[in-house]
Amino acid sequence: LSPDLANRPCDGCKNCIAVNESRYLDLIEIDAASNTSVEDVRDLRDKINFSPSDGKYKVYIIDEVHMLSTAAFNALLKTLEEPPAHAIFILATTEVHKIPATVLSRCQRHEFRRIPVMDIVSTLKTLCTEEKIDADEEALILIARQSTGAMRDGISLLDQLASTGERITLELAQLVLGTATNQLVIDLVNAIQASDTARGLEVIHRALDGGSDPRQYARQVVEYLRNLLLIRMGNDKQVDATKESKDLMHKHSQSVETAVLMEWMRLFNEAINDIRTSWQPGMALEMAFARAVEGSQTVDVKPAAEKHTKTSEPIAAVEPKSSEKSAPKITEQSAIKASEKESLKPVQAGAASVVLSSHTGSEVTAQDIQANWNTIRAEVKGQRSQTEALLNSHKSLQIKDGALVIGFASEVLKSKMESAENLEVTRRAIHHLLKVDLPIVCIVVSGKTSSSSVDLDVDADGIVGTALNLGGKLRQ
Repeated sequence: LSPDLANRPCDGCKNCIAVNESRYLDLIEIDAASNTSVEDVRDLRDKINFSPSDGKYKVYIIDEVHMLSTAAFNALLKTLEEPPAHAIFILATTEVHKIPATVLSRCQRHEFRRIPVMDIVSTLKTLCTEEKIDADEEALILIARQSTGAMRDGISLLDQLASTGERITLELAQLVLGTATNQLVIDLVNAIQASDTARGLEVIHRALDGGSDPRQYARQVVEYLRNLLLIRMGNDKQVDATKESKDLMHKHSQSVETAVLMEWMRLFNEAINDIRTSWQPGMALEMAFARAVEGSQTVDVKPAAEKHTKTSEPIAAVEPKSSEKSAPKITEQSAIKASEKESLKPVQAGAASVVLSSHTGSEVTAQDIQANWNTIRAEVKGQRSQTEALLNSHKSLQIKDGALVIGFASEVLKSKMESAENLEVTRRAIHHLLKVDLPIVCIVVSGKTSSSSVDLDVDADGIVGTALNLGGKLRQ
């Protein structure tokens, strides 16, 4: 081997030549997908003590190591913990989460980065020249993007297209790979911005009827929205597109807020996963589009309301002839503003009516919270279903020192509920329904305690609270 580490592999010494010609005896590759049993690992463990024949080390490459059985991992564990001085193990996997923690703790972990698109294109061009394949550069760029950084996938896609015997054009690549044209993606984004539901659904159906794969089309939409987000955040150099496409993206990005772009990306990214389990492949795309349009309309309501308010103010001030005449107009104007504010709040249809005790304002009691708990949960569920599930598992509700104290049966539920997003969604729902801003505190209570058997105004740290936590009940 070359003494300079930067020159390894040198492809000139006998060891490098032997490896390239697949005749190096000290390099053993094992397919874990085919050798998953504990007997295969025991056979490997018995042979590992033999010294290398040519090189300084004996290298074992175990490919798809996550396919090994639990017993095989246990049999390999001791060898990995105390390997012979001449043995090196290389465990390769694409699903590292399936590797037991005991194995991961005994390995050095190296993450391989995805190959850049242009590097894949360069390799594909070389292969086309060697194999005398006629291909357009735009088609090769599409193949490279579809391979998502994996050279092997890119070569396989090129081989698939070359089998047609035709010149590999962009249109042929889109037809065979099931991708939609960029114009269909742009048309869908235009429809979302214009809140044109009929046009958007027509674009989706046209893409699917043209042979586009629904998941692939959703990926293309997410990729285009991501490019808009990068441009809006000043990272247009990271966008791989032509000058004409970038100019169009700049126009799109300036007309959409960053938060709206992120929401659209989330919706279509969820659609990619939903398509797998949906009986109707296009339904997830249609739902994502409908939600994106609905969100755009919600964002557009505020400027419209402000415009309406501005035009209504002069109307009340035009004829101030008498207080009797101006009062109805002012009342009507305040009613319009109130109705507009209420329309901006996402109230769930069919929610139960709010019940308040004689207390008002900041004097909301625990009984008020308990009486409206189902309504609060329904409001939360419309925004975040995971939070509603946590609220449904509560054990107690109390008002203490001006804060809402929610008791849970375990530390796990308490820690999950204490996330900033869960607390904020719950606090907003309470503020929306009861018109009070309550800080929320989560505690762990005894598993025997239930919300029906807890006096909501009893101090949990006191004697009565302790008795209730031990299973006691209050009698009227």
